Amino acid sequence: MTPMPQSRPYHHGDLRAALLAGAERTLRERGSAALSLRELARDTGVSHAAPGRHFKDKQALLDALALSGYERLNQALAAADLPDATLEPRLTALARAYVTFAVTNPELLELMYSRKHDPDIGTELAAAAELSLGSFVTLVADAQRRGEIVPGDPETVTLTAAAGIHGLAALATNGSLRPEAVLTGLEHHIHLMLYGLKPR
Repeated sequence: MTPMPQSRPYHHGDLRAALLAGAERTLRERGSAALSLRELARDTGVSHAAPGRHFKDKQALLDALALSGYERLNQALAAADLPDATLEPRLTALARAYVTFAVTNPELLELMYSRKHDPDIGTELAAAAELSLGSFVTLVADAQRRGEIVPGDPETVTLTAAAGIHGLAALATNGSLRPEAVLTGLEHHIHLMLYGLKPR
């Protein structure tokens, strides 16, 4: 029997993506503590030194994973945004995109936030993290210009809405509420957030 020729499935550009995909699988299944460049190389079928061409250490790998997460979240928020809509449907659409990302990627979102608050965060990762909140700040500023929301510093006003939305996402990912229930009731939650609990 003729031996199978040795083929290298990865060439320039592909290995990094394969390593990130493998790292994300490990993150989902066993958490960030289980990530190892050597183990990742073995699982990907390359030499133990090969990941070093893309990630100098485990922290660089974690940063790359977090950056990938923010890029995907920002794409989801941009795709969901309804810039011509009034405040309530626009905020609901962005909230739905955020909560959906959270319940689909809970371990990745946790990593993203832990890296966001690290004092040694890189500029590219910091910018991507800022952009995710920026979608909501833009919404608030637009709504303020149209008189749909209270005046004030848009970032401060956004913090109130973002805290509520992230809280719903956390309840959906930590098992306190079923994700389907959070997503089904999202319009009602956003309505209460915007108009308050006081009887009118």
